[in-house]
Amino acid sequence: MIEKHYINRVGWLRAGVLGANDGILSTTSLVIGIAAATDVRSTVVLAAISGLIAGAMSMAAGEYISVSSQLDTEKADIHREEQELAEMPAQELEELVEIYKERGLSEELAREVAQQLMAKAPLETHLRDELGITQLSGAKPLQASLASFASFIAGAALPLLVAIFLPMRNMVYGQYVFSILFLMVLGAIAAKTGGAPVGKSVLRIAFWGTVAMVTTALIGYFFGTKIS
Repeated sequence: MIEKHYINRVGWLRAGVLGANDGILSTTSLVIGIAAATDVRSTVVLAAISGLIAGAMSMAAGEYISVSSQLDTEKADIHREEQELAEMPAQELEELVEIYKERGLSEELAREVAQQLMAKAPLETHLRDELGITQLSGAKPLQASLASFASFIAGAALPLLVAIFLPMRNMVYGQYVFSILFLMVLGAIAAKTGGAPVGKSVLRIAFWGTVAMVTTALIGYFFGTKIS
């Protein structure tokens, strides 16, 4: 039976969960802060729309720039490793031997494994075993950017809909309740997709979501001007 692993999902899953979580949390927090200071629905909805658009663009750009920097670093390491393999293959072989010895192989077996792998795929072997760079873990800027953009919009759309349809007198508390439910569902889905404990993920996301929304609500109440 083939074992089921989740590491191949880590790139898009991280970006997707981060985007959706930020979309729900930042937009809800913004709406709660504004709703705590004004009873005008158009102002609250405008804040939600602005938060959705600005947040999605910011997430996509930030994720692309961040992961592109990671990719540039990986490319530099790959180029350096190619040069070292071409200029000093003996030293590179010894590096592999030491790595395998540290992982528990005997001197003889470590050298045999290193020699066989160096003969077949020297660059891939060094990238994997020396630098920890693999095809699954490699940086993918465009994928991460698109995942963040789409997931942020999906997440931010939920508090936006609540802002449009929920009665204004219940806006602050309603936004909190709905968003905590959204965040808990998101946490459960993310945990299930990534093979992590569901309960721990749900509690973590609910706690920090509550902290963020309570903070913005207090700011709105104490520093906002109530408009009747």
